[in-house]
Amino acid sequence: MTKCTIGAALLISCVGAVTAGAQQATAIRNVRLFDGDSVTAGMTVVASNGRIVAIGADAAVPAGATVIDGAGRTLLPGLVDAHTHTMSVGQLRSALAFGVSVHLDMFTAPQVMKTLAVRSPGHADLHTAGVIGTPPGGHGTQFGVPIPTISNPADAASYVADRVADGSEWIKVAVDDFGTYGGRRATLDSATVAAIVREAHAHNLKVVAHVASLAAARAVIGAGVDGLVHIWTDRTPPAAFLDLMRARGTFVIPTMTVTTSLSGTGGSAALAADPRVAPMITPADEQNARASFTPNDRWTASIDSANASLASLVRAGIPLLAGTDAPNPGTIYGASMHRELELLVSGGLTPVQALRAATSIPARAFGITGAGTVAVGGPATFVLVDGDPTADITATRAIVDVFKDGVRFDRARYRDEVASVRQAAAAPVVKHGAGMVSNFEEGRPSSTVGAGWVPSTDAMAGGTSTATLEVVEGGAAATSRALVVRGTVNGGTASPWAGAMWFPAAQPMQPADLSATGGLQLPGEG
Repeated sequence: MTKCTIGAALLISCVGAVTAGAQQATAIRNVRLFDGDSVTAGMTVVASNGRIVAIGADAAVPAGATVIDGAGRTLLPGLVDAHTHTMSVGQLRSALAFGVSVHLDMFTAPQVMKTLAVRSPGHADLHTAGVIGTPPGGHGTQFGVPIPTISNPADAASYVADRVADGSEWIKVAVDDFGTYGGRRATLDSATVAAIVREAHAHNLKVVAHVASLAAARAVIGAGVDGLVHIWTDRTPPAAFLDLMRARGTFVIPTMTVTTSLSGTGGSAALAADPRVAPMITPADEQNARASFTPNDRWTASIDSANASLASLVRAGIPLLAGTDAPNPGTIYGASMHRELELLVSGGLTPVQALRAATSIPARAFGITGAGTVAVGGPATFVLVDGDPTADITATRAIVDVFKDGVRFDRARYRDEVASVRQAAAAPVVKHGAGMVSNFEEGRPSSTVGAGWVPSTDAMAGGTSTATLEVVEGGAAATSRALVVRGTVNGGTASPWAGAMWFPAAQPMQPADLSATGGLQLPGEG
């Protein structure tokens, strides 16, 4: 915990997702049900007190229950995104807005794990590997956040024990020298990976591996990992390797959405433009969806090779799990799951197989009890969509309702909030010339330019930091008053903060043109 008193701070905030609605008995009547494994038409699903209490063609509906007509619709389990990087409650809420009720996080800080691990009907559940197993200078060390590293097999026992103490639910390792992308990084050798696998399995933890090349995939599977969190992108696999994977029960999370982006063949512009998706994503979401990585002339990553390898995995019957790798370029939390399903079907899965890859298969692979199925006694967590995604996988985007632990997610309110953000972003640009922003002579934290000063903390990201503003006597630069910002910064999020926020336009998030000014001066002390 850090305490600070500062003169001023400028921060940018964003609107988070919101849930609403009281828990009550609910019945979805005459609906096509995909229960995580199979499809049955004409079913009634009844939920009460957060659990599913009845499923059947003639299931009794309790008096006073909310009844939803399922005719022409399909009920699915909450979706499981098997590869994300999650840093805030807002991201988990965005996921739930698109029917994703579980994030399997593949690299986040221990303090984030503890903050976001609390189950809530208002956002997706988080399960995580915590930090990634990598050597000094390896993949995962380049993001500006110090993480523990491992260099040799002798360190495996202490490394895994530390991850267990952090609360990691499985171990992820990186075996990627970045040669596929024309770069060079340190990477783990097979002996170290094998030692990590032995220690993790002794703790009943699975081990998954980040790879980019077929050679790396062969090395880590030879070392005993349980799954791959990406498909390789450089060449197609030989039959003997597929036989080995099948014999060992190795699963793969292909992450085709980000693989497409990594190959420089475009992001998810079509997804962002889909009228079933567009009203639920912010301008920032849309911008990231349209983005992609830019290959250099040394890249060997190929979407054609990735697609061919995916088809080989499908034909070989290798278990596949749907994961997006959000928030990488070309992705959106929640929404990209629906693009991933489309790409898996394009790669050879049937729509039903793709739905299993996004529900029951990842839940079983990672031991997430109650997730990925619609079953009597299980959580009342499900998604109602118009149409039949077991025939047309893109129908998963036509979401009518999302329920988490029996509570209806207020998608209309979420959509309205997104619309407000879009409206502010589209507002005319306010132009400002040189002049005073605030001198606080009125005794209030007001400003002559923009929307005034307000406290800002990481509460919007699930943090517990606090901040207060007070105008006091004694100012700087020949003024008589000053703004005192007092804050307590508590750990527990990826980027904890406490301070003051000033918007340069009348409305939050409205753009402003300050190009005519020479800069912002903030005389202060602290």
